Formats: sequence, structure tokens, C-alpha cells
Amino acid sequence: MESVLSPHRLRRFAGEQLFARVAGPDGPAVRARIHDSPGPRWFGPDRPIRVVHGDASMFVGGLRALLLQSLHPLAMAAVAAHSGYRGDPWGRLQRTSTFLATTTFGTADDAQSAVDHVRGIHERVRGTTDRGEAYHAADPHLLTWVHVAEVDSFLRAHKQFGAHPLDEAGYDGYVADTARIAAALGVTDPPRDQAELAGTLEAFRPELRPTPQAGAAARFLLLTPPIPWPARLPYAALAANAVATLPPWARSHLRLPHLGGPLVRISGHCLVRSIRWAMAR
Repeated sequence: MESVLSPHRLRRFAGEQLFARVAGPDGPAVRARIHDSPGPRWFGPDRPIRVVHGDASMFVGGLRALLLQSLHPLAMAAVAAHSGYRGDPWGRLQRTSTFLATTTFGTADDAQSAVDHVRGIHERVRGTTDRGEAYHAADPHLLTWVHVAEVDSFLRAHKQFGAHPLDEAGYDGYVADTARIAAALGVTDPPRDQAELAGTLEAFRPELRPTPQAGAAARFLLLTPPIPWPARLPYAALAANAVATLPPWARSHLRLPHLGGPLVRISGHCLVRSIRWAMAR
């Protein structure tokens, strides 16, 4: 008879709890639809996007992406006014993870439906910042910023923590794969390799600045996340490594410390390996 505290039971319990947080109550049914439905996919099983988006390093990359994206005042204003990240942070995470999984692993029809749904939401999101600057979530320029900040974050997290890091050609292929999704969402001429990605990020630097909304988002994400106490220590390792992988100028804007020491990196590797162990099917 298997012990209640056996590694198998512990692994299953941890994986189920983590999956429920990330995927929501309908997670098992959504996962079955994404992975088991027959039909052509946007990306074949050998494509780099499947390697990156299927890895536990996405947890570090996702938090890094939110911090980096917050530095564009128009993007942050839209998130603060329309996303409900404070009132429903887990719901936002679940919707984002479902979109990424559907477009990466789902059928072509389901991927297109997911994109069409998001484009409809973006079309309705309009407003102005505290300075009176108008924003529209469907603006191709603003979409480009959100895209490159996300892709850069997932790529860098995978390079550091991925179970099977790619070579440079593989990471160029990853950027090219994500460009297909970005173009479908309305991004004009998205970057298609690492050099173009770096150039696009650098071109956005003059538009980026710290705002009270960005500072509030960083404090919420890093210091007061809505998670149970037993998860606070692992989350602290996640947050530290998300901050450590940010470029220095981004940490400076957000007034975050440099956390690049070996203990932080070791904690990141331990955390990602633990997530990978728990969520392995």
C-alpha cells in the first residue's frame, strides 16, 4: 500500500495544486482539448516554440515579462484600467496561460479562434493616461512592445533555466515562431531573430519610463502577491530570479535591487526543477 507521504502522492498533489492555479478549474478539460484534438497545428512538434513554452522556466519568464511590460506608460495604463490584475490576478494568469498553450500546441482552428478573441478584447480597450496620452490596445506599435518584452523574457528565462537549452539558431527559430502569433494579433513586422528582437527592444527605450502605476504593479507582484503562506518562500525565489534577469536599466526604472548573486541563481534552478518535477505528466 502506498504511503500517504510517498514521493508519488506528493508529486501528484503538488502538480495538481500548481496546475489548478495556472490553468483554473477547467484546466484538465482545456488541456485535453489543446493537446488531444486532431487537426493541423501552427507549429509542428519539432519547432522551438514548443520547447520554450513547454518548459517550467516560463514561470520566471512570465513574471519578468510583466515587470518589463509595465515600463511602457501606455501599456501600463491599459493594464491598470482594464485588466483587473489586482482583483482577479489568477484569472488573468489563467487566461494568459490558456492563450499561450492554445496558440503553441492547439489546432490551427483553435489557435485562430484564440487570436480572434484577444483581438476583439484589444479593440475595446481605449483610454488616456494621467498625462492625457491616448492609448488603444489594438495599436500595432503598443502590441509590438508587449510582444517583444514577453518574447525576450521567455527566451532569457529558458536560456538560464530551461531543461534543454537551444543553440543560437534554435533561439532564432523561437523568435521566428512567435512572430507568427504576433502578426496574427496585429503586430506589424515583428522581429524574426534574436538580433531583430534586441534592436526592437532598444528602439523602445526612449518611450519607457517609471510611473506610479508601474511601481504599484511591481510592489503587488513582488511583495504582496495573493498566495498562501506556504508558497511565499518558493515565490520569493521566483520573484528574485525574475528581477535578476531584467536588464539593469529596467531594474533602475523600477527601483529594484541587483540580485545576480550565486545564491539567487541556485534558488532559481532549484525552484524551476521543482516545478518541472511536480508538473511532469
